[in-house]
Amino acid sequence: MHWKIRKIVSGGQTGADRAALDFALEAGVETGGFVPKGRLAEDGRIDEKYPNLIETETEDYSERTLLNVINSDATIILSHGELTGGSLFTKQCAEVHGKPFLHIDFDKLSIEEAAQKAANWLNSLKCETLNVAGSRASKDPEIYEKTKNFLKMLIFGSPTQQKY
Repeated sequence: MHWKIRKIVSGGQTGADRAALDFALEAGVETGGFVPKGRLAEDGRIDEKYPNLIETETEDYSERTLLNVINSDATIILSHGELTGGSLFTKQCAEVHGKPFLHIDFDKLSIEEAAQKAANWLNSLKCETLNVAGSRASKDPEIYEKTKNFLKMLIFGSPTQQKY
């Protein structure tokens, strides 16, 4: 492994975003990212247990999405199937701003295959701050667990190791 993720950022939404923050807290990886004004998410206010989240000037989800893409070294977008909604917007932001991104589709890849693909991709980059985005829980009830297990496999090489 030629890379070491020092910080994981996300927009704090339920699903993939929240799984990334929970993984980072449990693993001892620095967290951060931009979140909508009021720490807005589909389940209410994003808990204060997530440190270093910066509120944007508006409640518009697209504002925080753009800022997280621009202010990270690379973005991984996780889904089951094609990208839609905010996940598609994340990809478009990365394309427009020339930022590296990788879409992981769990309908096509196992967690192990996805982690290997992401590790190979990260080997080609200098990535210390990783933006993790993807489906929200209401659209994809399985994405939270898949995202956490993917990150464990990616960072530790095992879904059971806990600390960096």
